[in-house]
Amino acid sequence: MLETYRLLIDGEERDAASGAFFDVENPASGRPAFSVADATEQDVASAVEAARVAFVDGRWSGQRPRERARVLNRAAALLADDIDVLARLETTQVGRPIREMRSQLQRLPEWLEYFGAVAQTLEGRVPDFGSGYLNYIQRVPLGVAALITPWNHPLLILMKKLSAALAAGNTVVVKPSELAPVTPILLAGILARAGLPRGVLNVVPGSGTRAGKALASSPGLGKVDLTGGTQTGRAVAMAAGGNLVPVAAELGGKAPVIIFADAPLGRTVAGALFAAFIASGQTCVQGARLLVHRPIFEDFTELFVQHASALRLGDPLMQETQVGPMVSEGQRQKVADAVLRARDQGAAILCGGAEPSDPALASGYYYRPTVIGNVSTDMDVWQEEVFGPVTLLVPFEDEADAIRLANDSQYDLAASVWTQDAARGHRVADHLDVGIVWINDHHRVDPASVWGGTKNSGIGRENGIEGYLSYTQSKSVIVSTTGEDFDWFGSSEQLRYS
Repeated sequence: MLETYRLLIDGEERDAASGAFFDVENPASGRPAFSVADATEQDVASAVEAARVAFVDGRWSGQRPRERARVLNRAAALLADDIDVLARLETTQVGRPIREMRSQLQRLPEWLEYFGAVAQTLEGRVPDFGSGYLNYIQRVPLGVAALITPWNHPLLILMKKLSAALAAGNTVVVKPSELAPVTPILLAGILARAGLPRGVLNVVPGSGTRAGKALASSPGLGKVDLTGGTQTGRAVAMAAGGNLVPVAAELGGKAPVIIFADAPLGRTVAGALFAAFIASGQTCVQGARLLVHRPIFEDFTELFVQHASALRLGDPLMQETQVGPMVSEGQRQKVADAVLRARDQGAAILCGGAEPSDPALASGYYYRPTVIGNVSTDMDVWQEEVFGPVTLLVPFEDEADAIRLANDSQYDLAASVWTQDAARGHRVADHLDVGIVWINDHHRVDPASVWGGTKNSGIGRENGIEGYLSYTQSKSVIVSTTGEDFDWFGSSEQLRYS
């Protein structure tokens, strides 16, 4: 019998109003692993109302930041104790190798600790309003925050949003992906054990077309924060816009990895493999386009293809597995179709490009790490996000050519630059139209480091002071300190107005 998980609304586990459940597959086996309540529009409305009531009565927003931080710090400690259990569940939901999931989840308590500290230390402002007045600016929470999160990093991406939202005093409704809803439900339980009041955090798993749409279009929200595909981001922004609700959206990517000839070959090959194939390439900052300086292009290509071909596919719960399955059969088919179109348009498949032949992997959604060469910028695979274990190898002639190729994308989330020349690294970073640049590294993230992109990669920022402020709004209070009588219409004294 499958493990069963329910909605969390107003501090209670509930079945969906329809009584319906949906199965969550294990992508390594293709078989159902969990059964989860399928939220309806009625359930979403109940969750939003519970969050609204919790916000208005001040059970969380009315607490001092120091008290909120204590709850978040307790939750961080409880979360740290549960990492092994949560990592196995994450791997079972999405197929990402257990060694990757443990490494990622071990970082999660840092977000709770960081934003708890920010809430305690961030101060308001007292601008100079002029003689006879005191003006102070407060930062106050927005209200009910709707968080719509994806399947590829179920807890990490939720944590980036949730920790800032809660630290700032908001109440929250989470709609996790229907492909990976289990660990977000469990995270809510951890926060409740830490002392988060009932109704402050509500979780409504279900389909994007029903539960997600209902949440995005709910009136009375203070903010909608989404991570997902670009088309989904547009639809959510339009739905929220009808209610004049502000939207943050972290969307697609097509990150270039720019490798100059002076970068050590072994280090850059290892770094590019990490950029391209971590999480089976199912990440918005995947190194999807490897731009390699012409003088080392042949040597780099030979070594990179050799190492990519040797990556170990297998059961993601085994420590030795390096690459796990895709999250679903639909996602694998999307990747296979993209590779086929690239071949038909004249690209060369240098390795991979097919499902593995190992019969032990036949029931899972596996796809071999794939490297594509002979790519031109008019091909679909150059412009479109594949979101799988597929990367492109393209030579560039000089620094200007590298920048031109890197910026030739509808997505501008992230990039990395690999060089021993410090001045060149900073110079190239300055000319890249992206929100995040790593130099001699890739995929690194920290709660204090701002995260977000431009163009079709989305709007808004997560992490850091900017991320915290995005879950607040300013309130300006102006106080007359003169103590003098003032009657604009009835007095003959000199009129004063500022």
